[in-house]
Amino acid sequence: MQVTRRRRSSEKVRRLSRRSTLVTAGIAVALGVTGTAVASTYQFGTQQVAQDTARGQVISSDQYLKPYGSRTVINDGKIMSSTVSPDGTHLAAAVADGDAALVIMDLATGQVKQKIGANAADDLRISSSAVGQEGPAYSPDGKYLWLGQATGYTKFTVTADGALADPVAVPIPTAGSQQALVGAAVFSPDGSTVYAAVNGQNKVVALDAATGTVRQSWAVGNAPRGLALVGGTLYVSNEGGRPARAGETTMNSYGTQVPADPDTGAATTGTVSVIDTANPSAAVRSIDVGLHPTAVYAKKGAVFVTNTADNSVSVIDTRKGKVVQTIATQPWPEAKVGYEPDAVTLTDDGRLLVTLGRANAVAVYRYKSPQEPASYVGLLPTDYFPAEITTVGKQVVVSNTRGIDARRPTTASGHGTHDTTSSLTEFTLPSDFVVRAQTAKVFQQNGWTPGSVTTAKGTSHAKPLPVPARLGDPSTIKHVFLLVKENRTYDQVYGDLPQGNGNPALTTFGANVTPNQHALAQQFGLYDNFYDIGTNSAEGHNWLMQSDNPEYTESSAGEYTRSYDTENDVLGHQKSGFIWTGAQAAGKSVKDFGEFQSTESKPAGATWQNLYCDSRNMAATGAQTEYPIQTGSAIPSLNKVSVQGFPMFDLDVPDIYKEQIWQQDFEKNGPANLNMFWFSNDHTGGPANAAAEVADNDLAVGRMVDEISHSKYWKDSAIFVVEDDSQNGLDHVDGHRAPVQVISPYARHGTVDSHYYTQITMIRTVEQILGIHPMNQKDSAATPMYGAFTAKADPTPFTAVPNRTSLTLGVSPTPSCGPDTPAAQDADAAPAPTSAAVPKAKQELAAQWKTWAAHQRLTGAHAVPDYANAEQMNRYTWYQTHDWTKPYPGDRKVYPPAEVPGAYLPSPESDG
Repeated sequence: MQVTRRRRSSEKVRRLSRRSTLVTAGIAVALGVTGTAVASTYQFGTQQVAQDTARGQVISSDQYLKPYGSRTVINDGKIMSSTVSPDGTHLAAAVADGDAALVIMDLATGQVKQKIGANAADDLRISSSAVGQEGPAYSPDGKYLWLGQATGYTKFTVTADGALADPVAVPIPTAGSQQALVGAAVFSPDGSTVYAAVNGQNKVVALDAATGTVRQSWAVGNAPRGLALVGGTLYVSNEGGRPARAGETTMNSYGTQVPADPDTGAATTGTVSVIDTANPSAAVRSIDVGLHPTAVYAKKGAVFVTNTADNSVSVIDTRKGKVVQTIATQPWPEAKVGYEPDAVTLTDDGRLLVTLGRANAVAVYRYKSPQEPASYVGLLPTDYFPAEITTVGKQVVVSNTRGIDARRPTTASGHGTHDTTSSLTEFTLPSDFVVRAQTAKVFQQNGWTPGSVTTAKGTSHAKPLPVPARLGDPSTIKHVFLLVKENRTYDQVYGDLPQGNGNPALTTFGANVTPNQHALAQQFGLYDNFYDIGTNSAEGHNWLMQSDNPEYTESSAGEYTRSYDTENDVLGHQKSGFIWTGAQAAGKSVKDFGEFQSTESKPAGATWQNLYCDSRNMAATGAQTEYPIQTGSAIPSLNKVSVQGFPMFDLDVPDIYKEQIWQQDFEKNGPANLNMFWFSNDHTGGPANAAAEVADNDLAVGRMVDEISHSKYWKDSAIFVVEDDSQNGLDHVDGHRAPVQVISPYARHGTVDSHYYTQITMIRTVEQILGIHPMNQKDSAATPMYGAFTAKADPTPFTAVPNRTSLTLGVSPTPSCGPDTPAAQDADAAPAPTSAAVPKAKQELAAQWKTWAAHQRLTGAHAVPDYANAEQMNRYTWYQTHDWTKPYPGDRKVYPPAEVPGAYLPSPESDG
């Protein structure tokens, strides 16, 4: 536990060419046109993530952190939910992605008193570290605490000093294939009954607090989550809204068909169920509220419901039993959605406080009664993603899910995305005058400026530019290719390039494994200050497709049982749509090759070996594949533009096979305006060893760029190559720093660009090129990557570099067409690996890792990105690429799977 403000290391390697000065000038000119002089990306300049500045600490989501009040950093993972004990002395926080499931904090000292979880080092052991979306619940007398988990609750006794003891499981039976996945719990005033939202089964149950026996059950709406008890009436937020009606368009969420938009697959209803607990046989009433209702809070004759996807708070008058006012939580007029209100409380002096998770702020309102409209006062800045708020006396306590982001102290020589933190920020609520003064800081920290989104009026006669100043102005670029890869950091790939800010000691896949990525960076520019936002794939693909990781997915990180990647889960989709629906709305054509797909079927015999040989045959003869693969999407608008034959995430399929499937379609049918791809084998963990898989991925991308750049479409094309996240490795600047390529005749060739860029600014660039209206406040605030482009085209094509690392290293049995034999290397190149043989002394250790890998769902029909524990996966990759003899950075030895620090099976990111 520490109270801290992180300071960036003074080490900074900069070898910028003179063209970098021109990059800055180009950005300034473009911003002068649009009037967005301090928009999100531009204000960061060349600042790096974790750097402390006058505006706050830089994080990877185009934001600064400088919270109002005091900050306590928790280095035990992300707070998913929290609650304060009845006497106000302790806070119980359910945490994920750290070394515990539950931490108890002494609010007087700011110290963690106790850690509870499944790890051996925890102060109190329980069987599972998985935790649900909603908070632990104290009994009214403070003697018991209930923690929600996938199959029910764990009940603890609270000792005299506030610690927990005597954990007892309170199971709720699985219904069919649906586990309980419990949401909030609330006690009756006398403490004898616990009312529980059984999220996975669409019901609420009354449990005997002493025995755990189910006394009563009520069917409610879809995905019940929050609860509030007022007298004998129970109010339940249903995040998926009401049950579907006959003939209605629906989409699945954990086995329930939820009313959905027929194009985007987003939920279309939100409801609150009302239960008369004194009359169990009475019908459950339903009140319509906004989309994705989450938190429910009751005080002074009102029930407040946060409509997270609608950016509002519904106020229910408990006497009238209906919504009497809806409070807007849209502080910035440029964007209607994306602020994500997720918690609410009312102070004794009549101020309503609402946390805005994605804005890192608390919105303050003056409130008198349900009937009298609340008046907006302003905003107070918090840490990263505030998710709970409460008052303790005159103090306001805010739990921030991500704290100061992935800056947990480690022994390693770099940082990873799973070095997650959380934090508490505390303050005495200031005067309205101070709140208004702090509002300007929140705007600056989010990059909210007037004119961030300007649209051409009518027919535009502006001169075409690669990245236009206004949406709808013509672009010299007509075809955008968005290539999504998996899980690598900048240092892992580019740490060996001396012209960039890299650390060669962390380089795992340097020039001998990724010769095409290195050649692309040399020709089209190196970006050494680009960041992915997400911790993992569930978040990363959402950031790329929605320019946000919606609160539903953010709050699910404690167990991910309803869904992991939310491609086929209606609750994971924002109402404003996706990058492709925006393109379609702008009149642009779209093709999808695997990205955000949710179903796949392969014919018999479609093994890695056979597909590898098939890809060689297709490349040599132009023949069609012998193993046609079918994919699909649950989202109607994406399914309509999905190109068949191109697989989704599946490490049993070589990326060079995927490239051949695309190439045949490209040569026959040409590209769309927006073309999306998922080249996933740099995830590693498949039949080939790690270096071979990354080399396969590198060659596939190199060949694709070669094909495009030698085609008639090259003159008006731009290719963006990006990782979905950077979770499986270390980086000396920050775990979110990732490799990226911007490839086009209009890209600034041969530069080193050290300006702060992120996935959000990249997506905004795609939007600006194609005239797509931004999807939410995140991409609305972002500055396009103007500095990455120039108006003067350099049409020189790219010629793919032959792979130096054999693509079949570690593959057994050898493909029938023979092993891959790379071409001879340049005389001055370091030798590439030629064998995957394990040293004799390490063969037993390697065998343990092979057994471990077989249980990680990395290949086959049920392959899941990130199923493996990240700490184990990182070491497995490192050991394979360092001959099983070199310890992972920060470790004292080469570990077997069970001894890896932080290891547990399966990962909480598993959906199984």
